[in-house]
Amino acid sequence: MRRRSSTLPVVDVFVVLFALFTGAPFPWAAVKGSHPHCKKLRENMGEIRPHSVTITEFGAVGDGVTLNTKAFQNAIFYLNSFSDKGGAKLFVPAGRWLTGSFHLISHLTLWLDEDAVILGSMNSDDWPVVDPLPSYGRGRELMGERHQSLIYGHNLTDVIITGHNGTIDGQGSIWWNSFRNKTLNYTRPHLVELMNSTGVVISNLTFLNSPFWTIHPVYCSHVSVQNLTILAPLNSPNTDGIDPDSSDNVCIEDCYISTGDDLISIKSGWDEYGISYGRPSRNILIRGITGKTQTSAGISIGSEMSGGVSEVHAENLHFFGSHTGIRIKTSPGRGGYVRNIYVSNMTLDGVYIAIRFTSHYGEHPDEFFDPSALPIVEQITFKDVIGDNIKTAGLLEGLEGGSFQNICLSNIILNVTSKSPWNCSSIHGYSYFVSPEICQPLKESISPEHYSDCYHLSDQKWFSSA
Repeated sequence: MRRRSSTLPVVDVFVVLFALFTGAPFPWAAVKGSHPHCKKLRENMGEIRPHSVTITEFGAVGDGVTLNTKAFQNAIFYLNSFSDKGGAKLFVPAGRWLTGSFHLISHLTLWLDEDAVILGSMNSDDWPVVDPLPSYGRGRELMGERHQSLIYGHNLTDVIITGHNGTIDGQGSIWWNSFRNKTLNYTRPHLVELMNSTGVVISNLTFLNSPFWTIHPVYCSHVSVQNLTILAPLNSPNTDGIDPDSSDNVCIEDCYISTGDDLISIKSGWDEYGISYGRPSRNILIRGITGKTQTSAGISIGSEMSGGVSEVHAENLHFFGSHTGIRIKTSPGRGGYVRNIYVSNMTLDGVYIAIRFTSHYGEHPDEFFDPSALPIVEQITFKDVIGDNIKTAGLLEGLEGGSFQNICLSNIILNVTSKSPWNCSSIHGYSYFVSPEICQPLKESISPEHYSDCYHLSDQKWFSSA
């Protein structure tokens, strides 16, 4: 049983906070269970595609040695003729199916059987080189182009990647070694990247050993990611789990993630390119996430957030043996904003830093960024957080001359080993019932006149109908 360093009974704490924040039903009641939008997306998974083929019908061999890129490409080319006839399903049976990069199409279900494993080729020539994202202006790691993801799609509608817990393995070790040895020619590929797409469902699968970020929806709307296991060695470089990027109406639910970087990272473009592209990430629901990262955060926002990030709602989180629980990363030159963020019901075990803001993080894409473009970070609420064996409760570094304000912490109970549990600078906000004692910039108590300054969801309408 976890120790709570409070003299108030836990029930009384919740009653007080309940009345303090709402004076009405608990603010999560409006989204208890899955949000209707998330539920609608997953219900579409149950629709039977009227046309179905098996990858073996196109000559694929599941021996883990034969390269099946052409088989995947030909199968999907064939199924494209059914996209206006109710869509189609590509079935991948048990076996080890080695392949290079291939494109998906609209109204397609890619279905992996229980013992099916799609293996990414270990020959970089099987991962084509494509243009950089316009909101980044260049490859994320190197100037110029980047490698295309293993499973890729753009301008798609109604795409489902699912199965009976089949596996997609990027075999990323060759890419990690090239990164470490500085022998990359282009930015590493993701495992799955969908661009400019809507109505995307990724569920009930295991993803292993991505070369770079694992799941990357970028410029997408109406995305549901659910019931995934995402694994990579804890020392593998930049193997983020799920990275919604300049995307809206995103549901991420019930996943276990253990990787070498952030488990979930919300992004929206890089410096002047992200500012110019101007597509924010917004309306993002995260719930039921468990995992571990020794180097990074359970959930991070940034550092590429120049198009803005808002309306992020995260609950029921458990991070253990990790470096950081929640982290916001920005820098002069980023511009943009991070606002209206609500994190609730988070449990931390053996985490080095529970909550962290970093205002000088990461490099810039080129010399043309504007150092006077300062990010705005405001209306960030953390509520109902407990933690055992925490080194530092909070390292909250705002930006001198910038706007880090209306940071609110409520019902935070952490067992901290450091003699200086909080380190805060260039921020302003409020708190209520925080242990250990909060830092001076956040000591002003949340009271009725500050209710509107502390972002919460009792009166928010989640996910637009667009």
